Amino acid sequence: MRRFCNAIIYLNIFLHFVKNNNANAKKYEGVIKVAKTTKKKTSFESFKKQAAGEVGVNLKDGYNGDLTSKQAGSIGGQMVKKMIESYENGMK
Repeated sequence: MRRFCNAIIYLNIFLHFVKNNNANAKKYEGVIKVAKTTKKKTSFESFKKQAAGEVGVNLKDGYNGDLTSKQAGSIGGQMVKKMIESYENGMK
């Protein structure tokens, strides 16, 4: 986990450098798009696994097509519940 966190930190530093240096912006445009997408996917996956753990569903890395509709719906419902709570806490 520590290596992953360090990679995210280095990625953010790299993205900050590229955004603030217009000469490199065009050169690394594709790298930035991939990095942002990867960062979003990993944070979404960790959010999904956390929600699954809270409702008692075990998720595997990768494909989870063996889940029942009830299990998948409970994970999605828990995610929505947590997003609403987060939004409401942000409004206070």
